Amino acid sequence: MRPLVALMTLSLSMPILAGTIDVRVQDPRGSVVRDAVVYAVPEGRALPLARKTAVMDQKNRMFIPHVLPVQTGTAVRFPNSDDIRHHVYSFSPAKPFQLPLYKGTPANPVVFDKAGVVTLGCNIHDQMSAFIVVVDTPYFERVGGDGKVTLRDIEPGKYVVHVWYPEMREEPQPDTVNVGANERIDLSFVTHRNGHS
Repeated sequence: MRPLVALMTLSLSMPILAGTIDVRVQDPRGSVVRDAVVYAVPEGRALPLARKTAVMDQKNRMFIPHVLPVQTGTAVRFPNSDDIRHHVYSFSPAKPFQLPLYKGTPANPVVFDKAGVVTLGCNIHDQMSAFIVVVDTPYFERVGGDGKVTLRDIEPGKYVVHVWYPEMREEPQPDTVNVGANERIDLSFVTHRNGHS
């Protein structure tokens, strides 16, 4: 019995040999592209649905955050932190739904079980809009104020790296990379018609 316990302890303490992808997203003038989402999809292997939760709040007649990336299978809660009622809806093919006029937090979250971009609105306040970007991978992040993002703890293998951003007319050309153990890869995407640099 003791050797088995020792073996389990040893395996749990061994470092995971994961890679990292650093990405910069900018426009043709070199300016930051706000609210861009970068995600890496593994090739040749399916990933299980997420069993996670996320929050899309409503404050000062705005959705917060404006862009929320989640993994397929994530349950999203829609609290209303305003003192007025909102009616949240989406007609997007990836997840059409409606949350009729309410205050507080609806009892049941909305599960996003199909990849795609879900555009949100409020039937009462036309200026309210937001996006939920649903991706089939746990390797995703929204860029920071400097236009950069780091995808961490990536298992070794081949990945296709994508970028999405609001008002995108055409997706920049995805980049295929091979991530090795403890390897760091640098990528740059430019948000114009020809894709990335």
